[in-house]
Amino acid sequence: MLTSITDRQFEIIEAAGKILTSSGVGGLTIKNLAKEMDFSESAIYRHFSSKEDIILSMLTYLAESLDERYSKAIKIDQTASEKLRKLFQNQFSFFKTKPHFAVAVFSDGLMEESQGINKAILKIMDVKIKHLKPIVIEGQKNGTFTNTITSDEIIHVIMGAVRLHMFKWRIANFKFDLERQGENMIDLVLKLIENRAQ
Repeated sequence: MLTSITDRQFEIIEAAGKILTSSGVGGLTIKNLAKEMDFSESAIYRHFSSKEDIILSMLTYLAESLDERYSKAIKIDQTASEKLRKLFQNQFSFFKTKPHFAVAVFSDGLMEESQGINKAILKIMDVKIKHLKPIVIEGQKNGTFTNTITSDEIIHVIMGAVRLHMFKWRIANFKFDLERQGENMIDLVLKLIENRAQ
């Protein structure tokens, strides 16, 4: 169940994401946000107490949204490889339609802002691991995935590959097809971790 936020709060979060995308963390001010939305600054403060509160709400919404989406995307009767593919197809599909959320997660400048924001970013990573780890363990137990490295090491490789893919999309200003190139990345990851017949 997603945290309850009003439609207006969601509009503010999305506008903040657009400013993050175009101007970075330094450009995200209440003044700029009010201008972007054609609001008064006091109108923004009626919904959020600060810039940090807006960013935290954005990250919390993202963590909960991904958790819910991942839970619905994975089916019991899928193979471990199919589950892994579905998990990341779901992520790429979500970020393709909401690129400003990708900026929130993959903007290093945000990590300088506060410990609260760092914890919120870690929460997003925890959500991914929560869904990824059982898939990797299942794949190792049934012989689909290699046992030459640990499940934690496989997760590290997968999450690193996904993060690099998302970062490249971000610095390319979202110009390439995230989903199509994401399929190539998933194929490569599966080639690395699957046990293949010799």
